[in-house]
Amino acid sequence: MTKKVVCVSPDQKLLDVKHIYEKKKFHHHIPVTEDGKLVGMVSLVDFMYRIKGAGLDDNNVIYKELSVKDIMTPSPFFRAPETSIEDVAEELARGNYRAIPIVEDEKVVGIVSTADIIRFFLKN
Repeated sequence: MTKKVVCVSPDQKLLDVKHIYEKKKFHHHIPVTEDGKLVGMVSLVDFMYRIKGAGLDDNNVIYKELSVKDIMTPSPFFRAPETSIEDVAEELARGNYRAIPIVEDEKVVGIVSTADIIRFFLKN
């Protein structure tokens, strides 16, 4: 599980999401939080679908006008910290998600990606 989770707020512009995907070099979902609570998720597919044709130029109007709330999936699937690694792996294997946020007391405390699962099982 990754404990230092990169999150965005619903009001952030898509330019911020673009920069996260460019600079952080990850391809999984980004949790959307408001007042510290998980309210949605943004996937790379969501992002790519909405920016279709925008190109790489940061000055494109799409990046500056659309907000995270325009593309996020609300009320996302999540798991608690006590969920077993096997249960999380099974959920990821179904193919509906590439990452699952781990939530405790309504706050994101981590995220488990398919890469995390692979690393875990390779080590064990």
